[in-house]
Amino acid sequence: MAGVTDVVFRRLCKRLGADVMVTEFVSAEGILRRDDRTRHYTEFDDEQRPVGVQLFGADGRRMGEAARKVIDWKEPDFIDLNFGCPVNKVVAKNGGSSLLRNCPLLESVASEVVRAVGQNVPVTAKIRIGWDQQSINAVEVARILENCGVRVITVHGRTRAQGYSGLANWEVIQEVAGSVRVPVIGNGDLGSGAEIERRLRETSVAGLMIGRAALGYPWIFREAAQYLATGAPPPPVSRVERWELMVEHCRMAVAAGHRGGERQVIQAMRSRLMAYSRGLTGGKSLRQRFCQVQSLAEVEDIADEHLNCSHEPGGRLEEEPALV
Repeated sequence: MAGVTDVVFRRLCKRLGADVMVTEFVSAEGILRRDDRTRHYTEFDDEQRPVGVQLFGADGRRMGEAARKVIDWKEPDFIDLNFGCPVNKVVAKNGGSSLLRNCPLLESVASEVVRAVGQNVPVTAKIRIGWDQQSINAVEVARILENCGVRVITVHGRTRAQGYSGLANWEVIQEVAGSVRVPVIGNGDLGSGAEIERRLRETSVAGLMIGRAALGYPWIFREAAQYLATGAPPPPVSRVERWELMVEHCRMAVAAGHRGGERQVIQAMRSRLMAYSRGLTGGKSLRQRFCQVQSLAEVEDIADEHLNCSHEPGGRLEEEPALV
């Protein structure tokens, strides 16, 4: 979720009911070089706790040093190790899901980080079920991580070769949950409160991690909480609430200014706005406009234009597929 789960977006997710959150993943080498941009990725508000800082890298000793620096800077509630990222530029540096092909190296990294941070700060890890369909080894990897002292393991139910295509394999996730003593968190294709309730009911996972479903629909956390409490989803999100959050997100991002001046921030927000537009009336034309916005005023004008239109009875979202 690099470029997505920044400190501003996490504020919104927390408000909408997210229980535990993880920062954007951070390069251990960037931390050790004290790169200001890298350090920014570790930022969080105390109101977002419990929150973990996620690291990636392939040198266990240096990963441990980086974890210690992060703890000294920010005192996160846990350190999360990324062994799941499928992105080429991360894999090419022997990071992320690349380590699923090299269990001795993965074991070294996990052991060194656990040793470096000690017992006061838990170390967790996220993995995929394997490198490809011919090398599904999530159970083996999970047992290695457990033996290294990793306290919680999150399993994304796809292989690295799948990327984000196809369906998540929840049978393998369940197999992992039944093979280790530490809590296992399931991840993959969790796009509704009903799906979240089903996975908790049908598997022995200790919890669920929501990723891409929150990208355009952060209300998923609120929906999940209500569905688990009542067995029924909340009322659909109104177009007014959708637009208000879109504009608020842009205003908060500009105020934070982490990605430069207003123009740079709004340009960085384009993909977020396009994701939010899924489900709104005229979503296709909206996305065409959002991919060209340059200022906060433009976003506010588009919002005003659509909030003042009267062709959407009841203010509810039209039936356009949500991004999950």
